Amino acid sequence: MYAARLRTKEGTQKIYKHPKESDSMPAPAAAPHGDHADLDPRVEALVTEVIGRVADKWTMLILETLIEQGELRFTQIGKAVPGISQKMLTQTLRQMERDGLVLRTIHPVIPPRVEYRLTDLGGTLAEAFCGVWLWAAANLERIEASRAAFDQRVAKR
Repeated sequence: MYAARLRTKEGTQKIYKHPKESDSMPAPAAAPHGDHADLDPRVEALVTEVIGRVADKWTMLILETLIEQGELRFTQIGKAVPGISQKMLTQTLRQMERDGLVLRTIHPVIPPRVEYRLTDLGGTLAEAFCGVWLWAAANLERIEASRAAFDQRVAKR
C-alpha cells in the first residue's frame, strides 16, 4: 500500500492510502492528521520534483538513450532523441546534471568535446523507470481491453 498526499484548493492536505490491486478496494479514506506530521518537508518537495522529472518525456528519453548507448556527445544524444530541440536538450541535460543524474565531461581538445554519461544515481532512476516498462508490458492487454470497452461505451452515447 502506498500513500498519496494531495492539496485541496484551501491549501489543506489529505493523504489517501491506495491498496494494491490484490487487496480489497474500499473508497480512499483521508488519513488522520497526525500520520503525516512527521514527514520531512524536504522529502515531500523532492518526491514532487522527481515525479515531475519522471513525467518529463525528454528526461526519460535521454535517460533511456544513455542507458542503451552509454557515454555520448551532445549531438549524438540530440540525434538519438527524436523531436528534441537543441534548447530543450540543453535545458534537460543541465537539469539532469544539477540533479546528479548525468555527469558532463569536457575534454580539453580543440574544438572542445563534451560527453554525457549516467551517474550511479541516474542508473538507479533508470532502474525505477524500468519498473514502469515492466508494468506496462505486463498490463498492456488489460489496458487495451479497457480502452476498447470505454471507446465502445462512449460511441454508443
